[in-house]
Amino acid sequence: VQLVESGGGLVHAGGSLRLPCAASGSTVSIDAMDWYRQAPGKQRELVATITSDGSIEYADSVKGRFTISRDNAKNTMYLQMNSLKLEDTAVYYCYADLPLEGIDYWGKGTLVTVSS
Repeated sequence: VQLVESGGGLVHAGGSLRLPCAASGSTVSIDAMDWYRQAPGKQRELVATITSDGSIEYADSVKGRFTISRDNAKNTMYLQMNSLKLEDTAVYYCYADLPLEGIDYWGKGTLVTVSS
């Protein structure tokens, strides 16, 4: 499985961005897909999770502002980010879990920079 994030860039505080994550390869085996982020000098943290049956969870820091979604027909996951804050600045990574194969995959990340 290959994961490719896009959509990152520079945005003013209060603005919005949408990050797609395109999956290719053995996508039929993917169960949960997640968005993680890593800010400069900080550990990577889970932002949001969506399972193959549509169950969703968010980190408290993004609840009400970010929306995760998944288009299985297009093998693409999205992260809609609204009301962006300076502290949302980070590299955002896509993650896919293939539990039946006992393996997981990461994308290379896309940088989101929120300016004042």
